[in-house]
Amino acid sequence: MNFVKRAGTSLGARTSRTAALLAIFLVICALLLGGFLLQAAAARQEADAQRTIGVDVTVRKEGLTPALADRLGASGLVHRYNAEVRARAAAQGFTPLTSKVPEPGGGDAAQEKAKGELAVDGVRDSGMLLPFSYGSTKLTAGRGITPQDAGRDVAVIEQRLADKNRLKVGDALQARSADGKHATRVTVVGIYQDPAQEPTMWVAPNELPGNTLYVPVDTAQKLGSGTATVSEAVFKIGSPDRAKQLHAETEQLLGKGGFDFRVNDKAYRDQVVPIQRVGTFAGLLVWVIALAGALILGLVVMLQIRERRSELGVLLAMGEKKWKLIGQHAVEVAAVALPAVALAALAGSLAGQAAGDAFLGRQDDKPVSASREPDARIAPPAVRVEAADVGKVAGIALGISLVSTVVPGIGILRLHPRSILTDTE
Repeated sequence: MNFVKRAGTSLGARTSRTAALLAIFLVICALLLGGFLLQAAAARQEADAQRTIGVDVTVRKEGLTPALADRLGASGLVHRYNAEVRARAAAQGFTPLTSKVPEPGGGDAAQEKAKGELAVDGVRDSGMLLPFSYGSTKLTAGRGITPQDAGRDVAVIEQRLADKNRLKVGDALQARSADGKHATRVTVVGIYQDPAQEPTMWVAPNELPGNTLYVPVDTAQKLGSGTATVSEAVFKIGSPDRAKQLHAETEQLLGKGGFDFRVNDKAYRDQVVPIQRVGTFAGLLVWVIALAGALILGLVVMLQIRERRSELGVLLAMGEKKWKLIGQHAVEVAAVALPAVALAALAGSLAGQAAGDAFLGRQDDKPVSASREPDARIAPPAVRVEAADVGKVAGIALGISLVSTVVPGIGILRLHPRSILTDTE
């Protein structure tokens, strides 16, 4: 009889043992698939966390220009960056806010006023500014400044300034450089609300929170008479180990020394490192389950071989080759492994997401750390049963089947029909 056909007959005749073997294999395959799904979900969530949270590197240097900041921001290590240029400007055609406290006497106040009533903050990406990213300063209308605004004369103004001048998104206002030589017409694209209250003592108009305009870097340079430089540039990179590479690129661009290079990776450590640990745990889990599964099934097959010594002796006496006897056991175990893989894939598609949430957790339910951007939340882990994962589980399952039958089957190669049939054990 063909040993493959004989394996099918044997499985049908021993339904209880076949069911037990199927249950063992189902548990092994389900755990293996769970490990692969958890590993893949952790990798996807880690990649998402590196993009959204990442590590902030702040570079300061006297004389740092927007062009140099752009060159550093073009590095493949940088996901997102913001360069900040500060200037002062005078209002033209609209009325800036003034302090409600009487102005003290003397010439200093008049001189400060002459330098420009407006504080102009030129940015590349206003979403990376701490007040906006932390949520203390919120947009009430329109949008913020984005990299796509480069070369455009647009502005985001404070709610109090908008209310006083009845300005809304889409309106235009004109600002003049402090030296009076340049006038720039900007379009309001957003209105924000700064929670800071007005000082209780007199301050120059440009120091009032409502008189700050956020504009693109090019616009700030024009209002600053073209001489404004970058006060600081913040670069978001994927992980702390890339900070050294960025530092080397900064030295190559700006020269050794003479610049301040600060790395803030607390949010990364708080949020990404635990995800990496889950991924490592999942990889270790796969190896442990594979080894344990091979041992358990090896013991089960060994016990079955001992119980079926008489059957083996009869087959050997009939001239059956020993390798076919081992092949029969391998086919029996493999025939049970494949349905177990299919059932495990079904269970993974139904319960995988819940398991992923339990291990990786939903970030929306976690408190935001002091150094973490509230709007940079990690997306919930996406746990998907993919063909590649099922294929890996099937491959390991078949490997376990082969190991668990070949190793105990070595004993069959040393047996003789007479010794098996005359053995009373």
